[in-house]
Amino acid sequence: MDQFLVEAPHAEQNCRNVDDLVNRAGYLNHFAWSFMGGVHCGWAIIGAGNEPHARLAVPPLGRAHARMFKIVKFSQLMLNSRHQQ
Repeated sequence: MDQFLVEAPHAEQNCRNVDDLVNRAGYLNHFAWSFMGGVHCGWAIIGAGNEPHARLAVPPLGRAHARMFKIVKFSQLMLNSRHQQ
């Protein structure tokens, strides 16, 4: 399973609704939020088979504006191999 960094911005007026929808979908504890700092966005690392599946962690209200980044944690072996190329 691949991992994706999910970035889910939303408008201030939708903040409470987005939080409630993420909670109902079971992803509340996956997300870190920055609205208390004045930036209405959430970030999560989601395990999924592909980007469209990872996007399902974002409520329909914000999916069009969400960004997905496939991420990989490097082991020392992977890092050494990458630098030899």
